[in-house]
Amino acid sequence: MRKKIPTITRPDPAYAASLRPEGEKDPGREEGDREETVLMPMSMTADVADEDQAPAPSRPSVPSPQASPETAAEIITAPTASQPRVRRIPATRKIDIRVNALERQEEALIDCGVDPAHVIRAALRRAVKTWQLGPEFVPPSEEQRTRITEWRARTSLAVDANALTSILHAHDPLDVLSKWALIRGQIEPRVWAEIDILLDEIAVRAAAQNRENDTSTT
Repeated sequence: MRKKIPTITRPDPAYAASLRPEGEKDPGREEGDREETVLMPMSMTADVADEDQAPAPSRPSVPSPQASPETAAEIITAPTASQPRVRRIPATRKIDIRVNALERQEEALIDCGVDPAHVIRAALRRAVKTWQLGPEFVPPSEEQRTRITEWRARTSLAVDANALTSILHAHDPLDVLSKWALIRGQIEPRVWAEIDILLDEIAVRAAAQNRENDTSTT
């Protein structure tokens, strides 16, 4: 059974509004559309502006690392430790020395086949090569020295200034003696011992050459 459509006997405004011609616009709807059109760009613009003006998220500040006292000390002392150590050279004082052979060595020096003056100078170089002046005074030896002055070796020798000062204070506080007289007791015995060693070496070498010559002639 079909439902019966009621018959309209009076004008219905809501129904009449829905039947408005297509060209005619509803004033209320038009006003609402205008508000939507105007408000939408403003809200979008506001959102963009808010985004532009929003402050960037701040990063937590990280404190700069502080060097510990031990590390700081290492940094400060590192350049000093890398520097090469400077070796201190002890103060020295030059003294003129005059050395000759002993009287007992004269014959061997004459017979050795080498100029005696060269032998004495070589013995002096050997004697002072590793020698250091001691702070104690040593009296000169009483052994008889040769009177052949042509054999005498003369040179200048640098000695430790502190050791020489100690000898001066103990044995020559008035500084009236020659410096050679103060140190000769330490040097001359060493030179004489080296002369004996050189004479023995020369004799051994000469004997070996003689044997070699005898062997070659036979």
